[in-house]
Amino acid sequence: MGEDGGGGSSSSSSSGPSPAHGGCRRRRQAGKDAAVQGTNDSSIVSKCSMVNLGYFTDGFLKGFVNKPTRRTPLINRGYYVRAKAVDYSLRCFLRHTEGYPQRQILSLGAGFDSLYFRLKASGELKNVIMYEVDYPDVVQRKAMLIKNKQELVELIGCTDEKGPAQMGWLCGVDYKLLGIDLTEIVKLDATLMEIGLNPACPTLLLSEVVLTYMKNERSSAVIRWAADRFSSAMFVVYEQIRPNDPFGQVMHQHFVQMNSTLHALVQFPGKEAQQKRFLQEGWEECFCIDMNEFYVRYIPEHERQRIEMLEPFDEYEEWQLKCSHYIILCASKGDLIKCLPFSPLQDYGIDKLDVLDPLRLSVSLCETETQSPHLRRFAHRSALVAPHTIVTIGGFGSSIGQHGRLRDISLLVKTGPVWKSSSFKDKDNLLTERMFPSLTALRDHRCMLIGGRMSPLKPVTSVVCLRWDAGNGANLSLKAIECSGTMPPPRWRHTATEVIYRDQKYLFIYGGRSPKEMVLGDWHFLNLQDYSWAHIPVDGSPPESRHSHCACAWKDGVLITGGLGSAQIPLGSICHLRPTLSGFVWERIEMISSIIPRYSHTMHILDDKLILLGGVSIHSESIPEVTFIDLKTGRSFDYYIDTNAVKWPLMLHNHSSVLLAEERQVVLIGGGGNCFSFGTHLNQQPILLQLPDIR
Repeated sequence: MGEDGGGGSSSSSSSGPSPAHGGCRRRRQAGKDAAVQGTNDSSIVSKCSMVNLGYFTDGFLKGFVNKPTRRTPLINRGYYVRAKAVDYSLRCFLRHTEGYPQRQILSLGAGFDSLYFRLKASGELKNVIMYEVDYPDVVQRKAMLIKNKQELVELIGCTDEKGPAQMGWLCGVDYKLLGIDLTEIVKLDATLMEIGLNPACPTLLLSEVVLTYMKNERSSAVIRWAADRFSSAMFVVYEQIRPNDPFGQVMHQHFVQMNSTLHALVQFPGKEAQQKRFLQEGWEECFCIDMNEFYVRYIPEHERQRIEMLEPFDEYEEWQLKCSHYIILCASKGDLIKCLPFSPLQDYGIDKLDVLDPLRLSVSLCETETQSPHLRRFAHRSALVAPHTIVTIGGFGSSIGQHGRLRDISLLVKTGPVWKSSSFKDKDNLLTERMFPSLTALRDHRCMLIGGRMSPLKPVTSVVCLRWDAGNGANLSLKAIECSGTMPPPRWRHTATEVIYRDQKYLFIYGGRSPKEMVLGDWHFLNLQDYSWAHIPVDGSPPESRHSHCACAWKDGVLITGGLGSAQIPLGSICHLRPTLSGFVWERIEMISSIIPRYSHTMHILDDKLILLGGVSIHSESIPEVTFIDLKTGRSFDYYIDTNAVKWPLMLHNHSSVLLAEERQVVLIGGGGNCFSFGTHLNQQPILLQLPDIR
């Protein structure tokens, strides 16, 4: 999903350039057209990578790729869910029209897609004629590849019939390949009619990341033409939405830099706007869902489990953020008006946010003496080891002009109104380059670093104790800890929280994931006096297994919120591990109003108020940046952050945060991710969030 794109005959040119500027405009437009056509080449390589690894079955894609290249797991998953969504819609059309004597499929901006050959070889094109349209250059290249492969020629049953050379025709019995720019709608209509397209037949139109590359008036003309031309039709569209949130801004800018502007994003930024667009252009019904909805609701659990095991994967945040920014849309009319593959999303019982007049919090840039690139990272952890002294460890980020896993410790010390940033070298290599560890500041100024991973196949098992000595020149010391007793299984994306049982302090390790288990639901107690693993009785119904949750010490026990569950769905429960005379007991905190399930957030407790900061969710198009929960009353308050002071898209996932209780401030450090072809996107410097006084 890069989104490399889908190929696509989607010139965004405007008509009638003035003579003085016509040559310059034509050159610029030619460059944009070439960039859009180039998305086809990248896209087909990504599709082939996904197929070669067993995500999806298509024996013909390799015939259109000169040099197969293995893509990252994130890209493979993206192309898999795209292929499944389009395939699901296609099969809905084929089932619904099975009794018709003639049917047709019109693929707009088809690129090097192999759909026809896959369906023809499996015997699924009975009474179906397929038409493909794309740029003449793309079509000529595709036609040449087809003609040079006997297997493909035999499936088509090619004739000697040819259209004008510049149009790159290739005509078979039930396959028509046509090279025309989609913006030339009159020419397109006339040519399709000439080669046999029947407006009276049930027709499926496909557009995968094509219309959005066109100027809006041009793409709307295509949508309107299809609604006017076909008496019974279904239009399936796959493309991007939500350009205004931080991830959407990064996505949008990526395509601008590629010279492939996504024009539809601004005017039609969300699902409702997309649906309204098609209805206004003459379609009778229209519905769309994002890729998170499709993946969870329309791909069976056993298939999702199979996908989970194909290759190591740990980019959940970027995966679900990407899926929330792509839709599969289906519009229909005539006899196919009820041929909609998707239904409205179930009600999760989540209160809708007041997006018209939301509560807002202000943030400011954290003033530092020097700008430290080591604070631009994600999948790290931070802790307050002394008043106004923050250590940050691990993660992935900037290091010596490049991105990679980080080993050294970053120190952030406040002196007066300014913070001083510095780096502490791990000379003995005790920390290792770990991502998603736990880092817990204890009451006695020790700080415990546990777990993490180098890769999804290489967990880190070491335990390290950090100690800050405020005197003697303010020194940070590291010590490897050898724990006695039965060591818990290795893990990352877990939590570790200080608890008290019978006046003895323990570290409570909960949840996470491991190379073998996608989610963990076990817990362990580490005695903080002798570093022995202890058994303490725990009663009550345990929470659902999870990772990427948050935990905070509260009343000598632990509060746990959110996380990603075993079904890869964010959780919204709040659980309390409460101390008793005989051990601990699990209890559920009841809420007056529901909160949006989330994970990869951070959490703090101040004055019996639970503060949730950021996170990723698939249950809402708009997750509040900050949620306050009154633990006494069960009431919750949602806030958005006023980011006017921040000059980059503020990422509120994979970040860390530290509470400064006296100042009623939260210091937000790092955050962001590394998303398929969008690149690494990181918060540029620490942010100060001023907390309101909620009574």
